[in-house]
Amino acid sequence: MLTMCKSKLLLAAVISISVTNVLAAPPIEWVEGQIIVKPRAGLSDAQFAKILNKAKGRSVSKLQQINAHIVQVPPQAEDAVIRALSHNPNIDYAEKDRLVAPNAITPDDPKYASQWHLPKIQAPDAWGSTAGEGITVAILDTGVEASHPDLVSNLVPGWNVVSNNSDTSPVMWHGTGVAGTVAATGNNATGVASVAWNARIMPIRITDRTDGVASWSAMANGFLWAADHGADVANLSYGLSTDSSTINNAAQYLRNKGGLAVAAAGNNNTDRGFADNPYLITVSATTSGDGRASYSNYGDNIDVAAPGSSIYTTYTNGGYKSVSGTSFASPATAGVVALIMAANPSLSPDEVEGILESSAVDLGDTGWDPLFGHGRVNAGDAVLMATQTSNSDTQAPAVSIVSPGYNATVSGNVLVEVDASDNTDVSEVVLYANGQIVGTDRTAPYQFSWDSTQVANGNATFTAYAHDAVGNTGLSSGVTVTVDNVSDVVDSTPPVVTITDPADSSTVSGTVTISARASDDVGVTQLSVYIDNSLSCSSVDTGTLNCSWNTRKLSGSHSIRAVARDAAGHSSETTISVLIGSSSKGNKGRGKNK
Repeated sequence: MLTMCKSKLLLAAVISISVTNVLAAPPIEWVEGQIIVKPRAGLSDAQFAKILNKAKGRSVSKLQQINAHIVQVPPQAEDAVIRALSHNPNIDYAEKDRLVAPNAITPDDPKYASQWHLPKIQAPDAWGSTAGEGITVAILDTGVEASHPDLVSNLVPGWNVVSNNSDTSPVMWHGTGVAGTVAATGNNATGVASVAWNARIMPIRITDRTDGVASWSAMANGFLWAADHGADVANLSYGLSTDSSTINNAAQYLRNKGGLAVAAAGNNNTDRGFADNPYLITVSATTSGDGRASYSNYGDNIDVAAPGSSIYTTYTNGGYKSVSGTSFASPATAGVVALIMAANPSLSPDEVEGILESSAVDLGDTGWDPLFGHGRVNAGDAVLMATQTSNSDTQAPAVSIVSPGYNATVSGNVLVEVDASDNTDVSEVVLYANGQIVGTDRTAPYQFSWDSTQVANGNATFTAYAHDAVGNTGLSSGVTVTVDNVSDVVDSTPPVVTITDPADSSTVSGTVTISARASDDVGVTQLSVYIDNSLSCSSVDTGTLNCSWNTRKLSGSHSIRAVARDAAGHSSETTISVLIGSSSKGNKGRGKNK
């Protein structure tokens, strides 16, 4: 088999096309007037629309699987709208929709007209066990030339996520070259071989631009379409993709369905400062001497390295070409992933990635390093490890409700946070409140927005279920909270108080009964009667009061004042004056002598 590959390499060298063409990364660009926004799971469409409207945004389409919306905003207002939305607790994230160029370099050195990379990664050793049979690799790119003689037999139907149709014909050569690196048909006496030459190719066109530039939203949509249509591996030969929350969510969605996403590190010869991405296998490029390619990016996000310089692969119009870039290190790695999966279909995504990394050839510092990650991929050792690994996942995910806490008092829209983990991968978390589903979140961190106004005040209990890819289910303990959506009454009105007896300016004598009444919009807390500014009597929490006043030793004019107070501290009073006359029989308090 190795001899046959060498003969094909020679044939490829003879018919190679030598063209100098460098695809340099354009200046940073964003889709004007468009951002990507993900609300918390459980937030209603009506509430989300109100939030967007307040920020001057409008949802124009949705990445349904990850609950992310493509939002139209005023041009030049992208940053302002993102800042406004990022402060809303009901929004998971908001980000610009970045435009990214494919990561490819085409050198003109005719010496690079052979497929040196295949024996370098020991692909012929792997082919003794598998060449990727039964595995589908999605190519998220510029389209694939379906009539190419080295691709036609391995193609399966794909999709154009930009135009939303089945037109996956190439708008430029890049996607055809990437597809050939993964799965150009081998052992067919035609053109070139590839890493996984019996794998199926699913073309997913993520751009309609002839320069190949694609948006983050299209890339994410490509991952989602691939996941929903049976792709086992998805390759994205575009740099800067690890910095997008939307792409992360889409790659996690693919992994939750048993697939793996592979992405190019980029060709800027720099460390972009990106953190490690647990859902994307990010690949740097190496040379035939196992050194880092001079153009390859590096940093904490690098998982593995793969040959990327002078890779001989399929080209337009049925041709072949020597190309370079992390764009071709990435599909070489996707091909190795396909070989691992084909060698042992029972492996989980985590196990496949673990084998890919542990079988890699350590090139830099001992262990992981920022130039090569875990090392340069080794197809032969990876397939051997895969065949020797058994998998029987019977472990259910662990799941718990982190907040709100037990017995917490909640109101309005409540942020509910759930923690879930598994020995492989959590595929989704479903939250219930009082047995009614709140929402489903398929990407960590698992967060929900629950509208507590839709239930009666009192106790409500949250429970969460976590599922893994093989159907194991974990159940959280219930967390009971107190729903209190009755707003406290704001008392801004003072009481009303009157003295009903005796009458103002009346003449009294003897023992006089003073009657006072008070009312309030919330409640009277105290009612008091003063005679000549001295307290005569008082009552608590009542609106009526009767006091006795002995006037027998008094004469002349006197004041009677009633004061009422409420719980908010407001008070009001009323004052009358009476004249004391003489009487031998006393007085009933009506201002009349008996």
